[in-house]
Amino acid sequence: MGFFRNLRNAFARFMYGRNGMDQLNRALVYVYLAIWGLQILISRLKIPFLNVLCSLAFYAVMFLIFFRMFSKNLYKRRAENQKWVNWAWKLKSNHAGAKARHADKEHKYFTCKACKTICRVPVGKGKIIITCPKCGAKIEART
Repeated sequence: MGFFRNLRNAFARFMYGRNGMDQLNRALVYVYLAIWGLQILISRLKIPFLNVLCSLAFYAVMFLIFFRMFSKNLYKRRAENQKWVNWAWKLKSNHAGAKARHADKEHKYFTCKACKTICRVPVGKGKIIITCPKCGAKIEART
């Protein structure tokens, strides 16, 4: 066996039972890189307070990344990651849904004030009263 294969096997044994990289850690790496770029810009402006603040945030995010990566408490790290994934998916799907609704020229969309359900109505029906299918609230609108 070569030196690098032994090194790889030793690292694999070390990481066994640890969290490693997940979606939340990848997002934290992007935050880390953004802070790093911001710190470079601030250091050129020579504002000491902002430079110190940026350095503290830089090291805090780096510590958080390494803490999550090498943590053996898999239950908590996976719960944190699942919360992040759910939030990111909701944000992404809301954006995609809004984009699709904007592109749909044959329907008009209304949001129920009571339950926040999105109701779809054909365009060109004039002034109508829409009944929310989820909660039964009435929406008076013009299509």
